[in-house]
Amino acid sequence: MTCKLSVNLNAVALLRNRRNLPWPSVLDLGRLALGAGAAGLTVHPRPDERHTRRTDVEELTAMIRKEYVDKEFNIEGYPDDRWMEIVEQARPDQATLVPDDPDQETSDHGWDFAASAGFLQPRVARLKKLGIRVSLFANPSPEGLDIARKLGADRVELYTGPYGECLGEERCMHRELQRLIAAAQTAQALGLGLNAGHDLTVSNLTPLVMSLPMLDEVSIGHGLTADALKFGMAETVRRFRRALGDPVPQG
Repeated sequence: MTCKLSVNLNAVALLRNRRNLPWPSVLDLGRLALGAGAAGLTVHPRPDERHTRRTDVEELTAMIRKEYVDKEFNIEGYPDDRWMEIVEQARPDQATLVPDDPDQETSDHGWDFAASAGFLQPRVARLKKLGIRVSLFANPSPEGLDIARKLGADRVELYTGPYGECLGEERCMHRELQRLIAAAQTAQALGLGLNAGHDLTVSNLTPLVMSLPMLDEVSIGHGLTADALKFGMAETVRRFRRALGDPVPQG
């Protein structure tokens, strides 16, 4: 089964928020991505709304439910009371819990599952009670994945930032892929589904999915949005789908 592509719209929202104008439209570009075959959309509504806003979540939820009932919506973020309220109202297909500080520029590490178990357990339980699939952001390491499973997580999302930072350097990529493979195999053995995300591009995506054939989903935002400025959103989604092994025609 081909790994699914979820398009993260945060960078689109960040560009829009530079001016007090309604463009680029997060909703319109999300619609283009889904129309081009993306399996779903991802947003990360931070407290300062520096990119995705609560209103974006509401509009995207309505659009997917009305126009793309076969597509998925993933909301990620730090599970404080505000974020939990947004997710419980939207009821997305998946919620990805990320250990972000409110002032953090971007997600750059996974949970310390042992230290955060008491904080995460009731939040995971609340979300699962609503029928939401729960994914926990994890470092590219087997450490703590058994705790993630005990907390009730359905999946983990492996942080691929160190892999992306290799920028095509072969030895670096090999080293980081070995770390990701060890984590992925442990997750699979524990019965956890597997997502991945951060700094993924067309060029580094194929080696990743070939090394991790058990991957269920990748969430890609910055690199995909950068390519969309050159190729357009629809063609960019097709390019990333081809990198995942999806037989998408050229053009």
